[in-house]
Amino acid sequence: MADSSFDIVSKVERQEVDNALNQTAKEISQRYDFKGVGASISWSGEKILMEANSEDRVNAVLDVFQSKLIKRGISLKALDAGEPQLSGKEYKIFATIEEGISQDNAKKVAKIIRDEGPKGIKAQVQGEELRVSSKSRDDLQTVIALLKGKDFDFALQFVNYR
Repeated sequence: MADSSFDIVSKVERQEVDNALNQTAKEISQRYDFKGVGASISWSGEKILMEANSEDRVNAVLDVFQSKLIKRGISLKALDAGEPQLSGKEYKIFATIEEGISQDNAKKVAKIIRDEGPKGIKAQVQGEELRVSSKSRDDLQTVIALLKGKDFDFALQFVNYR
């Protein structure tokens, strides 16, 4: 019998981020507390740019955006938002969406699987993802439960379970 396996990835659905951004822009345009403060949110290349005329307002834009991401099922660990920066008369925050598991993080996850997971589990790094395989599907379920219980500083998804 062939081994069962699944992949551990860190991916974000770009369309969902786009929808969250559009919902945030709509809410900013309609809310009373954002009237006349020049608040906006938009894509700036691969980054997300948030602007307003005060540090408090630009942080409020970030807060609204984060709540929209959560509603759409996107982990805030995938959002890397910088500090508010004064640019002319505007405050700006640049944020990026982090995807992929770095080699160091993949090694950390593989070590946890080896040390704390059931025996007979194989974990191998493949680019920006980690393939976990075993003869027993129950062992794979145990590994998924183990990793969901851990608090990593990056988002994890489990895909291609077979």
